Amino acid sequence: MKTFAEVIEYLYARLPMFTRDGASAINPDVDKTLLFCEALGNPHHQFKSIHIAGTNGKGSSSHMLAAVLQTAGYKTGLYTSPHLVDFRERIRLDGEMIPQQFVVDFVNQHLSLIETLQPSFFEVTVAMAFHYFAIQQVDIAVIEVGLGGRLDSTNIIRPEISLITNIGMDHMNILGNTLVEIAGEKAGIIKKNIPVVISQKQAEISFVFDQKAKVEESPITYGNDCFEVLNHQLLDDYLNVQLKNKQTNQLIEVKLDLTGSYQLKNIIGVLTIIDKLNSLGYSITEEQKLAGLKNVQKRTGLQGRWQTLSKEPYIIADTGHNEDGIQEVLKNLAKIDYKQLHIVFGAMRDKDLSHILPILPASAQYYFAAPEMPRAMPAEDLQAIALDYHLKGNAYPSIGQAFDAAKHQYRPGDLIFIGGSTFVVAEILTNHF
Repeated sequence: MKTFAEVIEYLYARLPMFTRDGASAINPDVDKTLLFCEALGNPHHQFKSIHIAGTNGKGSSSHMLAAVLQTAGYKTGLYTSPHLVDFRERIRLDGEMIPQQFVVDFVNQHLSLIETLQPSFFEVTVAMAFHYFAIQQVDIAVIEVGLGGRLDSTNIIRPEISLITNIGMDHMNILGNTLVEIAGEKAGIIKKNIPVVISQKQAEISFVFDQKAKVEESPITYGNDCFEVLNHQLLDDYLNVQLKNKQTNQLIEVKLDLTGSYQLKNIIGVLTIIDKLNSLGYSITEEQKLAGLKNVQKRTGLQGRWQTLSKEPYIIADTGHNEDGIQEVLKNLAKIDYKQLHIVFGAMRDKDLSHILPILPASAQYYFAAPEMPRAMPAEDLQAIALDYHLKGNAYPSIGQAFDAAKHQYRPGDLIFIGGSTFVVAEILTNHF
């Protein structure tokens, strides 16, 4: 395989892939990742890292921390998933995507190993990321869990510190049907004697993390025991947040370029991690911290988090795709003054929509469509289920056609929202922006 396009097509077509195949693509342990990395010389032992899990907020928190570390002068790796437009979004160094040629060379050099091990798509990308970070001799890498935590391929690292963000109901067919079960899977990243920060203390599940931390003798800190959000407002395309450091009573003013109100849950975990890093010997000044948080998108390339795609027509996209994520979307929509809301919406077949569709606004006009992947729920099926919850709209053959129909119906003063699935947002960004 000579070209990047050929290599990516091979990875997509040849390997089991969760975004395409669902739960069947997930290996039930980290054995293949360990074998792959052993063949590479165990690159995950060759760099320092921060490990981040959670149902909602882990991606935003990962990018925030990477932006701050870059601003502080650290050579920073960032591994996240899934990507929206370009495969290389998953693996970044100081905000720059991994070079195409590195991807081509990696796959060609290790093709026989891939064919022999038969790893999943995710396992290959994790090994590739760790190999890249080791070769580049990063000062630190921010590693986002793909799914769950305990059995996730990324969980072979031994990080400096771990972060677990908000826990909600998602991927129940894999992680469990209760918050306690899901929290137990996320708690799997807590390791012996390694400090862990939990962004938000959720009363019904905090005991899960406390018990796991006790067993592992890991110092545990809750973000909302350290910081309190006092006030926030959206001003000049920034989320302006006033917080109090509960340890020092110091007031902090943060300008965040990620403007969704759900970032208020994430910011306290991120600020707590930064304080902990400084106590571990890192050097991140107040000025560097604030500058990094103000320029997360610019420094890391993050997209799809309450992202304004256009002012006229007024178009916003968000990748929230579970009950908690949609609840946060609704909070943000409630703050916007519009005449008519148009929602371009798609979902996966294995998504439990019984917790999502009932909370969506019945007054909106819906444009149902399926992303181009086998896991996607057919638009007509989604339309029929949505009608049971009094959500009305037409089904369209593609995301693009649904988006075009929404733009055609748009009138000045209206709002078009794009969401329901990461892959709906991805297709819009890829083909229309």
